[in-house]
Amino acid sequence: MTILAIYVAIFIGGFFAVKYITASARPNDYTSLKTVTFGDESAVRPNRAASVISIVTIFLLWGSFTGSSLIPSFLHAPAAFTGTGVFTYTVDADGKTDEGTVTVNVHEADGDAAVPAVAPGDGFAKNDSVSIVKYRSKLLRVDANDELGRGDGALIVAVNGKPIAPGGEVMTDFARVAMTPKGTLNIEPKTGWQMQPLYLPPPEKVASRLVEISNTGFRNSTLWEHLGYSLFRVIVGFLIGAAVGIPLGYAMGLSNWFRGWFDPVVEFMRPVPPLALIPLVIIWAGIGEVGKIVLLFLAALWIMAIAARSGVSGVNITKVHAAYSLGASKWQIMRHVIIPNSLPEIFTGARVAMGVCWGTVVAAELVAAEKGAGMMIMVASKFQNTDIVLMGIILIGVIGFSIDVLMRWAERLLVPWKGRS
Repeated sequence: MTILAIYVAIFIGGFFAVKYITASARPNDYTSLKTVTFGDESAVRPNRAASVISIVTIFLLWGSFTGSSLIPSFLHAPAAFTGTGVFTYTVDADGKTDEGTVTVNVHEADGDAAVPAVAPGDGFAKNDSVSIVKYRSKLLRVDANDELGRGDGALIVAVNGKPIAPGGEVMTDFARVAMTPKGTLNIEPKTGWQMQPLYLPPPEKVASRLVEISNTGFRNSTLWEHLGYSLFRVIVGFLIGAAVGIPLGYAMGLSNWFRGWFDPVVEFMRPVPPLALIPLVIIWAGIGEVGKIVLLFLAALWIMAIAARSGVSGVNITKVHAAYSLGASKWQIMRHVIIPNSLPEIFTGARVAMGVCWGTVVAAELVAAEKGAGMMIMVASKFQNTDIVLMGIILIGVIGFSIDVLMRWAERLLVPWKGRS
C-alpha cells in the first residue's frame, strides 16, 4: 500500500507539474485548431513527458524498495536491520531477580554468521548471543545456560525493562522480541520497507543475470535461442489463427448461414482461457511443438474471427450503396469497400491476439519444452531464482511491446484512412 500511495502521489503531482510548465506552450498543429477535442480519439496523443515520468517513477520505486546501488542512498526506503543489537531480559525466580543480556548478530544470507562471543556475567541469569539471517527470526531459550531455569521456577518477566508475558511482545530499537506460550523468546529483527531479494531483486542484479545468461546461456541453450523459439511459436500460432480466423469472420459478417452456424461456437470459445485448453491440446496434439503451436493458434483464432466480423459489420452502408450505384459487382464491393474498411478492426484484433499469444506462450512451454522464454521462467521459479524470472518477464514484455509498435507502424502505413469517413 505504501508503494501504491507513493505512485499515485507522483502521478497526481506530475500531472499538475507538467500541466503548469506546458501551459504557455501551445502546439502548432492540426489538433490545436480543433474546437472540440473531448471524445475525439484522433485528438488524443501520448504525452511524452508523462511517459518519461512514468518509466522513471517505476524504476525509482523499484530501486528504492530494493536498495539498489543505481540510485542515491537518500532515496532508499528504510532497509532491514543488519549489524549487532543488544537487549536485556529480567528473570524472576522465587522473588529473586536478575538481568542478562542477549547480543544478536543480524547478517546477510551470505555474510558473517559467527555467533558473538560474550562474557557469561556474574548473576544466575547468564548472558546469551545468537546469529540471525536478515529477514528471518529465531527462537532463543535464554534460560538454557542460566543457573536457574524454567524447571526451577524462573520466569522471564521483562525485556529492556518493559513487562512481558507469554503471548506478549516488546519492541526494541532493532528487533521485535516476543514470548511464546512456553516462555521462549522469539527474536525478529526489523525488516524495514525494502523487499527481500527473493521476492524482488534490485535492477542491477537482474541486469547482471541478463549479461551472464547472454554469455553462458541457460540449460545448454543461449538466451537468443530461448527467445527465438518462443517468438517462432507465437508468430506461427498467430499467423495460422489469423489465416483461419479472418476468413471465418468475413463469412460470419456477410452470410446469415455462416453467422448462425459459427456464432455459438465463437462466442462460446471466446471467453475460455487458453490455459484451460492445455490438457485437451496435450491429448489431441501431444507434448511436442505441434501441441504448443495449436494452443497459440486457438488463442488467436477467436479474437481474429471476432475482429474481422466486427470490421465487416462496421462498414458504412452508404459506401456499399454508392458502389452498387456505380455498377460494382459483389467481388468489387468486397475488394474495394469491405476489406479496406474492415482492416482497422482487423489490425486492432491482431494486436490484441498477439498480446494474448505472448501471454499464453509461458503456459504453452510448461509441457516438455527444452527451449523457450516460458520454459526458462518456469525452471527458474522452481529454484527461486527470482532475478531470472524477472529478467524473462522483462524480455517478453520488451519483445511484445516491440511487436506492438511494429504492428502500429504497419497499420499507419497500410491503413492510412483509419478514423476517416
